[in-house]
Amino acid sequence: MASVRSDSHPQRLPLKSCDMTDRHADPADRQLIDRYMDALWMERGLSDNTLASYRRDLSACAGWLSGQSATLAAATSVQLQRYLAARFDQGLSARSSARLLSCLRGFYRYLVRENCRSEDPTARIDNPKLGRPLPKSLTEADVEALLAAPGRGDPIALRDRAMLEVLYASGLRVSELVSLTMPQINLRQGVVRVMGKGSKERLVPLGEEALAWLQRYTREARGELLKGLSSDVVFPSSRGRMMTRQTFWHRIKHWAAVAGIEKPLSPHTLRHAFATHLLNNGADLRVVQLLLGHSDLSTTQIYTHIAQSRMQALHAAHHPRG
Repeated sequence: MASVRSDSHPQRLPLKSCDMTDRHADPADRQLIDRYMDALWMERGLSDNTLASYRRDLSACAGWLSGQSATLAAATSVQLQRYLAARFDQGLSARSSARLLSCLRGFYRYLVRENCRSEDPTARIDNPKLGRPLPKSLTEADVEALLAAPGRGDPIALRDRAMLEVLYASGLRVSELVSLTMPQINLRQGVVRVMGKGSKERLVPLGEEALAWLQRYTREARGELLKGLSSDVVFPSSRGRMMTRQTFWHRIKHWAAVAGIEKPLSPHTLRHAFATHLLNNGADLRVVQLLLGHSDLSTTQIYTHIAQSRMQALHAAHHPRG
């Protein structure tokens, strides 16, 4: 079997040759990518963000291949291996390489299914070997410090406190949080209705603390942030519009600095803390799967060793021969 990353790949190509985009791609390749995007949307109901990511990956590959006098539609296994190897040399991680290869696999399986190709050129390319590291998380003390950092100050601080509380209480994705609308929140029942990846809906409960901060924010600060504008957005920016994920991420980093948290953070830090702390306190892995909105339990199983560690500790503490 061929490997994605191998020193035996012939004619290693310059890194700058990876900096190709859709405008360099063969017109027929662009049409095929458009058809594939339409098929994904119709058949799998993928989100706009996911479709945009797939399109970007395929277009970049098509552009690179065009620079090698090849096309995406007719690419060989060797040509694709060279592209993956060049991307790897450019700094693409093994996990990102695996996602890129998965995107290419889906595209070529579609071409085979539609009788546009007789074989899948990715079939003989091995997936990169991946570890299963647990995402960086915060301790419960870290989270308490982060949540308390905004204090009870101006409307922006109150909004940020409510957002952090809701994020930690519900485990939402950042994109789900910033796009929340008022009809999605039931303050009386204390739940939020989320439309997740693949347009799959789930109901997530809010804890008493998050609910209290959300109620206070909507009562005291939301109207001032909207500046008279009519909007269903729960957490508008200072301009009264839907906040971007990047803006909220900058807010998290700001409050982490205020709280004196020096650990590396990611956009999913509080989501991972939500899952980790639930499992540490006895939650079932399948319940966490439902709350996170993972369609497959295997995605949630990155946290399995937390549950196993807790079971071992309980066994040691309570079994007569522990």
